[in-house]
Amino acid sequence: MNSSGPSALAPAHRAIELIGSDLTEKSLRLHLEGLSGVDAVGLEQRAASLGTRSIKTTSKAWALDTIIRLIDLTTLEGADTPGKVRSLVAKALTPDPQDASTPRVAAVCVYGDMVPSAVEALGSAHGDPDAGGISVAAVATAFPSGRASLAVKLADTADAVAAGADEIDMVIDRGAFLAGNYGLVFDQIVAVKEACRRDDGSYAHLKVILETGELNTYDNVRKASWLSILAGGDFIKTSTGKVSPAATLPVTLLMLEVVRDWHRLTGERIGVKPAGGIRASKDAIKYLVTVAETVGEEWLVPHLFRFGASSLLNDVLLQRQKLSTGRYSGPDYVTVD
Repeated sequence: MNSSGPSALAPAHRAIELIGSDLTEKSLRLHLEGLSGVDAVGLEQRAASLGTRSIKTTSKAWALDTIIRLIDLTTLEGADTPGKVRSLVAKALTPDPQDASTPRVAAVCVYGDMVPSAVEALGSAHGDPDAGGISVAAVATAFPSGRASLAVKLADTADAVAAGADEIDMVIDRGAFLAGNYGLVFDQIVAVKEACRRDDGSYAHLKVILETGELNTYDNVRKASWLSILAGGDFIKTSTGKVSPAATLPVTLLMLEVVRDWHRLTGERIGVKPAGGIRASKDAIKYLVTVAETVGEEWLVPHLFRFGASSLLNDVLLQRQKLSTGRYSGPDYVTVD
C-alpha cells in the first residue's frame, strides 16, 4: 500500500487511467465485480467450433513454422543442471540439424539460478525474438506456488533480471485472489513489475501467471486477467504447468477476449501465453486459429503470443519432416526431453 491512505493501492498508470486517481481496494473491487459474467456454455461452444477448423497443406507448413517461432522452450525441474540448460539452448538454436530452414524458438524458459547458463550458452544469439534472437525467460516469485514473502519474491525477480533475464514469468497469489483480496494481488504485481527494471531504465517483460486450474470459474479467470493487465503485466499466462488442468482452449479464448477488449478500450496490445499440456501440433494449431479469429493474425508474433512447452517442439519437427518427405521419421529423429 502507498502512503496516500490505508486503502490506497500502489500506483499503476493503466489502472489510474481506467479507474481514476482514487485507486483504492474499493474502487478496484467495484471495477472487477462490475465485469460482465462469462457465458460458460457459449465460451466452450465457440472454443470447440474453432478447434474443428481444417488447415490446408500450404497453410499447415506456415502454421508449423509459426508454432516454433512462438515457443518458450522450457525446463523447470528440480534436477535441472547447467548442462541440461546448455542442451536446451542448443536445441533452441538448431531445432532440426538436418533442416537449416527450421525457425528458432522465441525463448528458453528456466529457473532464475539457471539464467547465467542460458545467457552464456546463447552467446550472440541472445536477443529479441522478433528480430531473430532468442530471449531468456525466468520463472520467479516463488514459482510455482507463490507462497513466499513479498521481499523474497522481489529478490527472486531482481536476481533473475540482473543475471540477464529478458522476461519474468511471475505467479499471482491465488489464495489472496480467491479470498477476494484483490488489492494485495494488484500491489504485488506492481511491485514485481518495478523489480523488472534494469539499470538502464528499461524493463524485462512481465508475464503474469494466473494458474487458471486453481481459479475454479471462468468469471475468476476474467477478473484475474483484467487485474493483471491493470497492474502492469505485459502478458497474461494460463498456468505454471505444475497444476492440472493447465492450458485449455476455452480458458485461452477467454483470456484472448480480455486482451481484445483491452485493445479496443486503450489501443494497447497485451500478450497471451497458454502453458502446460500442449504437446501435439494439431492442438497447437487450434490455438493459432483461436488467436487469429479472436484478436487477429497480428497477434501471432513472439511479443504477443507464446506457447509454454517442453515437448511440443518435437512433435512439430516430426510433422514438418512428414510434410517435406511424405513419411514420418524414426524414433531417433528428435531428442528426448
